[in-house]
Amino acid sequence: MTATENSFTHPILLQSKKIFYQKLLDYGDAWRILQIPSLTDQILIKAKLLKNLYKEKNYSQNIKLEMAGIINYCIMAIIKIEEQDGQQSQNTKNKTIDTKEKYQKIISATQHLLQKKNHYYANAWQEMRITSIIDIILMKLYRIKKIEDNKGYSSMSENPKAGYQDIINYVFFLDKKMRS
Repeated sequence: MTATENSFTHPILLQSKKIFYQKLLDYGDAWRILQIPSLTDQILIKAKLLKNLYKEKNYSQNIKLEMAGIINYCIMAIIKIEEQDGQQSQNTKNKTIDTKEKYQKIISATQHLLQKKNHYYANAWQEMRITSIIDIILMKLYRIKKIEDNKGYSSMSENPKAGYQDIINYVFFLDKKMRS
């Protein structure tokens, strides 16, 4: 198994999933009231904080929590996109199970995307600087925001769902680089 393929059993994913599931128990699906642009803005806040923490050389647990937050907000946005449901859902046991299944399905699809793109780009991320990875996360967020501001229109750009998946993958790359 390559370093990239192993990313999805990586501690940052396990931490993200644990936090998501714990908050799902605490709050249910309260996050569903957020509109997709609000989720994008939450990711932007976390990505900017991540950049500041890295600039300050603050590699404490906070940086890991911000990365986990980015992953989880991206997954929430993808769930919202897939459902196109702007209504707050009922907090039922079945809805919680359904949300967990969707979380795992999105992770699997994102892993597949990572493997496909990584093969095409020949593990180029391994030679990237940490600052470049963070900048790409921010650039992808600004692209998503622009598409959202244009009511979903883009002449040739990838859709927001693909952008969120790329952001998840870049967070994995970032965590992998910071651990090496």
